[in-house]
Amino acid sequence: MSHSSWSSRLPGILLTLTLALVALLLSPMIPRMNEVLLGLIFGVILGNIGWHPQRASSGIAWTGKEVLNVAIIFLGFGISFQHMAALGSGTLWVLILTIIIILFLTWMLANLFGCRTTTGWLVGFGTAICGSSAIAALSASLTKEKEDVGIALAVVNLMGLLGMLALPAILGLWPQSDTLSATLIGGTLHAVGNVAGAGYALGDHIGDLALTVKLGRVALLVPGLIFFNFLANRSAPWHDQLKLPYYLWGFLIVVTLVSFVSLPADLLSFLKDTGKLLLTMAMVAIGLSIRLQKLYKTGRIALGFGAIMFVLQILVVLVLSWLLI
Repeated sequence: MSHSSWSSRLPGILLTLTLALVALLLSPMIPRMNEVLLGLIFGVILGNIGWHPQRASSGIAWTGKEVLNVAIIFLGFGISFQHMAALGSGTLWVLILTIIIILFLTWMLANLFGCRTTTGWLVGFGTAICGSSAIAALSASLTKEKEDVGIALAVVNLMGLLGMLALPAILGLWPQSDTLSATLIGGTLHAVGNVAGAGYALGDHIGDLALTVKLGRVALLVPGLIFFNFLANRSAPWHDQLKLPYYLWGFLIVVTLVSFVSLPADLLSFLKDTGKLLLTMAMVAIGLSIRLQKLYKTGRIALGFGAIMFVLQILVVLVLSWLLI
C-alpha cells in the first residue's frame, strides 16, 4: 500500500480504533452489552448525526472490510476442537444435527418469509451457532451491504437477550433434568454472556454444563461455515465451492493450531483480546456506514424472521434432546 493510501486512510482507522477502545472499556459496565454490539451502536449513532469528518471516509470503508477480514482470523484463537470432545456423544449429536437443520431451514425460508436473502442468511447463521462472531465470519464472504450485517447483529443480540430472560423462567415453571436444561440453554442462546446469565440463574451445575455445551457449539463454527458456503454456492462447480477467501483459510488454520498446539496462556489471551479489538473496530466502521431509515425498513422483517428461527431452534433442540440424551 502506498504512503498516500495510508495517509488518506489513517484518520478513519484512528477514529474506529478510538471508538472501539471506548466500547471495550464501557461494555463491562453496561449490563447485557458486549463490546461488538456497543461498537456497532456507537457507529450507527455517530454516522446518522453526521459526526465523522469526510476525510475519515476512506479509512472507515477500509476498516469495515480489511480489518474485519483479519479479525475473522483472530476469532480462531477462541475456538478449540477440544470443546467438542468435552461433550457426551448424545449432546454432540444434538448440536451437530441442530446446526445442520437450522442452517438448512435458514437457506430455505429466508426468501419465503420475505427476508432479504443475505440478511436472512446472516440472522439464521448467527442464531444457529454463536451470534456476533458467526455473523462476522460469514458476512465478509456473503455480502458487501453493511446494513445487512448491522441488522443481523441487532436481531440476533436482541433474541439472545430475550432468550436469556425467558428460558430460566420457562424452565422454572416446567422443570427438566440438569442435562436437558443445560443443553437447551447452551444449544440455543447466542452469546456466552447470554448462556452464563440463563444457566447460572438455574444453578451452578446447570451453568457449568450450559457453558460447556456453548463452547462445543462455538467449535462447530468451522464445519458450519463450510456447510453454509456449500449451500450458498450450490450451483457453482464443486472446485469453486472449495475456494474459500484467505481469511477463512486463515481462520481454519488458527483453529487447528490452537486445537493441537499448546500456546502460552498469556499469548493466547493477548491474541484473543487483539481479535476483540479488531472485530469491534470493524463493527464501528460498519455502524458508521448504516443509515437508520434503511435499517428500520428492512429490520422489521428480519426481526420477525429471527424470532421464527430462534423458536424453531428451541423446538429442534428439545426434540433431539428427548431422543438422543
